[in-house]
Amino acid sequence: MAIFAKIIKKIQTVQTVCYSDKKINRLILRLAIPAICSNITVPLLGLSDTFISGHMGGEKFLAAIAVGTMMVNSIYWLWGFLRMGTTGLTAEAFGAEDHEGCRRIFTASFMLGFFSGMVLLLLAYPLSRLILAIMDPQPDTALLAARYFMISLASAPAFLATMAVNGWMIGRQNTLYTMITAITVNVVNILLSFTFVFACGWGFIGVATGTSLANWIGLGVALALARRMAAGEPLWAPMREVRAKLDLRRFFRVNSDLLLRSATLMSVFFAMTAFAGRMGNLVLAQNAILMQFFMFFSYFMDGFAYSAEALCGRFAGAADRPSIGATIRGLAMWSAAMCVVFTLVFGCFTPQIAALLTDSAEVVAQIVTMRWVVLAIPVMSAAAFILDGVFIGLTDTARLLTSTVVAMAIYFAVYLLTPLACPTSIINHNALLWCAFLSFLLARGAVLAICLRSSISRRLSRAME
Repeated sequence: MAIFAKIIKKIQTVQTVCYSDKKINRLILRLAIPAICSNITVPLLGLSDTFISGHMGGEKFLAAIAVGTMMVNSIYWLWGFLRMGTTGLTAEAFGAEDHEGCRRIFTASFMLGFFSGMVLLLLAYPLSRLILAIMDPQPDTALLAARYFMISLASAPAFLATMAVNGWMIGRQNTLYTMITAITVNVVNILLSFTFVFACGWGFIGVATGTSLANWIGLGVALALARRMAAGEPLWAPMREVRAKLDLRRFFRVNSDLLLRSATLMSVFFAMTAFAGRMGNLVLAQNAILMQFFMFFSYFMDGFAYSAEALCGRFAGAADRPSIGATIRGLAMWSAAMCVVFTLVFGCFTPQIAALLTDSAEVVAQIVTMRWVVLAIPVMSAAAFILDGVFIGLTDTARLLTSTVVAMAIYFAVYLLTPLACPTSIINHNALLWCAFLSFLLARGAVLAICLRSSISRRLSRAME
C-alpha cells in the first residue's frame, strides 16, 4: 500500500505543477537573460587585462598575459564540472522539494570545490612548469606568465568554491544572483588591476593580484547571496549528515563524468590550436578570429543551456514529464531563433566583425574566404549547447560523456583519415580542420538527440521509485 500511495502522490504532483508552453518560455527567459549578461562580462575582463598589459612598455607583457590567462583558464575549465554537477543535482532536489537534500548538496559541493582549490594551490609550481613545457613560450614571457599563474592560483579555493555556489543557485532557479556575483568579480578585478598597476606601481604583478583578490571577494558575495536565498533556513548541512544521507557514490559519479567530459572538450580545442600551428602563423591568427565567432555565439547559447539545466532538473525531480517536454520545445524554439539571428548577423557583417578583432587586412581577407565556417557555426552547434543543458539537468552524465567521446573520435577521424582517402594536393587543410570541428559539434548534438527519449524515461522512472 505504501508503494501505491507514493505513486499516487507523484501523479498528483505532476497534475499540479505542469506548466503551459507560454509559462515555460517566460521561465526560460527569466533564467537565460541574466546568464547571458554574466557571460558577456567575461570578454570585457579580457580586454581590460590586455589594455593594462599593452601599456606597460613591451610586447612581452601582452604575450605573458595571453599565456598566463590560458594557463589559468585551462585549469579552471577542467573544474567546470563543479558548477554543472551542482546545478543538476540541486535542481533535482529542488523539484522534489527536498530542502534537506539541497543543503547536503550545497555543503558537499562547496567542500569539494574549496579543497580542490587548496590542492591546486599546493601544486601550483609543478603545474606551471608542466603547462609551460607544453606551450613552450619565449623565456622572458614564460617567466612573467609563471608569476601570473602562481599569484592567480592563490585564489583557486575561492574560485572553485564560488563555482559550486553558483551551480547551487542556478539549480534553485536563480541566475540573477550568479549574474550579480560575476559582474561584481569582474568590476572589482578591473578596478583593482588598474589601481595596483597604475596607482601603486606594482607592474605586471598587479594584474594577477587584482584577479586573485577579486575572486576572494566574489566568494564572499556568492555566500551572502546564497544565505539570502536560504530565507532564514539553514544553508549548511552537518558533515555527518552529508556522509550518512547524501548518495556520495552518485555525487562523485556525476562529477567525475563531467570532469572527463571537460577533459575531452579541452583535448579537441587544444588539437585545433596545435593543428593550426603547424600551418603557420597566418592560419593560427585566422583560426583564433574564427574561434571568437564561436565563442560569441556560445555566450548566448550557454544562457539557454543554464535554463535547460535548471528547468529540466527541477521537473525531473518532480517527475513532471509534460513540463520537461514543454521545456525542450521552448528551448528548441529559442535556439532556432538564435540560429537565425546569428546566421544573419555573421553573414552580413563577417568582414566588419573580423576587422574589429584584428588590424591585419590579410587575416580579415582570409576570414572572408572562410565565411562558410562562420555561417555554419550556429546551425551545427545549437543542439549541442541545448542538449548538454538538458542532460545535465537530467543528471544523465554518463551519456553526456559518451556523446562527447564519440564526437571527439569523429573529429580526429575526419581530420586525420580524410587525407589518406583523398589526394593531399587538393585538400585545403585548414578547411578540413574546420569541417572536423563542425562535425564534432554536430555529432555531440546528434548523439544526445538519439538518447533523449530513453534518458527522460529512465530518469522519471527513477523519480517514481
